[in-house]
Amino acid sequence: MDSAITDQEFALFQRLIYKIAGISLSDAKKVLLVGRLAKRLKHYNFGTFSQYYRMLAGGHHPEEMQVMVDLLTTNETYFFREPGHFHFLRDEILKPRRSSAPFRVWSAACSSGEEVYTLAMLLDDTLSNSPWEVVGSDISTQVLAKAEAGHYPLGRHEGIPPAYLSKYCLKGVRSHSGTFLITPELKRRTRFHQVNLTLPVDTSLGEFEVIFLRNVMIYFDTETKRKVIGHLLPRLKSGGHLIIGHSETLNGIQQGLEPVRATIYRKP
Repeated sequence: MDSAITDQEFALFQRLIYKIAGISLSDAKKVLLVGRLAKRLKHYNFGTFSQYYRMLAGGHHPEEMQVMVDLLTTNETYFFREPGHFHFLRDEILKPRRSSAPFRVWSAACSSGEEVYTLAMLLDDTLSNSPWEVVGSDISTQVLAKAEAGHYPLGRHEGIPPAYLSKYCLKGVRSHSGTFLITPELKRRTRFHQVNLTLPVDTSLGEFEVIFLRNVMIYFDTETKRKVIGHLLPRLKSGGHLIIGHSETLNGIQQGLEPVRATIYRKP
């Protein structure tokens, strides 16, 4: 089967993923799209991307639409990525804190969960016996399942401080050899939800002291970024912080947020 895609077919998928997830796929992503979706064409024995698109657009296969979203939105992540943000959280937010109220953090584009468990390790270590919770969300059900499992290849532990590795991670044995698991005690303080950030966020998610929204807005155009920030702000407590990725900016779309330092903003 020929898995080549025409410019017209690629444009159809560009519009579809933008409509569903707000993601702007540049023309340079054509090879990525073909590589990730070709297996679905083979699965259905389709000869062209147009056939696959028509099936999706027909609206009768929501489960396949989710598969397509999973394949096109899954992004690489790792433990303690961009460590300066975690130093800021520990030293500037957690250590000076005197409130006994539960401290809640939202990892709003958590992918396979490394950011969630990084935050959980930090909160457990710094807040001692104070109540806390980390919520992770993503549009991809596939990566959320991995995140909830908290089960990773052994090579993924790079970046985790040795003390945290011994305290919060269990080395797999027998059938789990070559992997590690997040401890049940830490996992119990986390929960995961499917959230499409381009849509209003359900109020049942609650409010947060800190929201991490890192390395996802690089896929959004300005209009979508503005929409996403508008959906997140009601879930951020007054005085709370929004943290974005080092390659991202809120220039022109801060919507009342005060810059604290590069990539870190505070809600008045």
